[in-house]
Amino acid sequence: MVVLGLVLAILVGLSLGLMGGGGSILTVPIFVYVLGFETKQSIAMSLAVVGVVSLFRAWSHWRAGNVNLRIAGVFGVVAMAATFAGAKLSAFMSGTVQLLIFAVVMLAAAYFMFRGKRPGEARMAEGGEAPGRVRLGLIAMQAVAVGVLSGIVGVGGGFLIVPALVLLGKVPMKQAVGTSLLIISMNSVAGFAGYFGQVEVEWGFMALFTGVAVVGIILGSMAVKHVEQGALKRGFAIFLVIMAAWILYQNLAVLTGAAA
Repeated sequence: MVVLGLVLAILVGLSLGLMGGGGSILTVPIFVYVLGFETKQSIAMSLAVVGVVSLFRAWSHWRAGNVNLRIAGVFGVVAMAATFAGAKLSAFMSGTVQLLIFAVVMLAAAYFMFRGKRPGEARMAEGGEAPGRVRLGLIAMQAVAVGVLSGIVGVGGGFLIVPALVLLGKVPMKQAVGTSLLIISMNSVAGFAGYFGQVEVEWGFMALFTGVAVVGIILGSMAVKHVEQGALKRGFAIFLVIMAAWILYQNLAVLTGAAA
């Protein structure tokens, strides 16, 4: 199972390298259902993995000039506090409830992938800003929502962050993607800190999994020009729907049994 888990770590990295996102939403199921870790332990370690691989990917975007540090500071700092709070809040939830929320998040991510273009992409030029003022208050509110969700279920929330940056922050699409990766990394650090002391962390395996995922990012970044993005995202979305349905089935059965 460990070998299979490491093979899947490459897929996590490939997803991030090919699509700029999506890989983090695979990490928790891999830790729980393939590697057999407890739910809260899996979420905590997933946050650490997501933080490192997102920062690695954000570095390449920063070198290309596609990271808006001002927006990352506003969104990221607020989201970090909310992510830390979400991680602490998770102590009052069962692992089953967290996985049910996670499955809903997977369905939401699949919905955005099925739509093709991200929300707001068609309304903005690739390199320019849309008219109007940057709505920092709304950005902060979105950051709180994304942060709490990240802390509870251990995903980066890029499918929510990118639309917020485009529509509310008036950030061009390429910058929104790069900036979101930096924000995801910041959120993940805060979330992992929130879980620290609550769960036992398998540091050695977590580091190995992260290293393999980084290799996957490198491979995915090299292959991205040779893959049709629309078909890839639709296929990944279908996979997320299947996985989410299975997780919902498994955990609703647990809740039903507990209620009985």
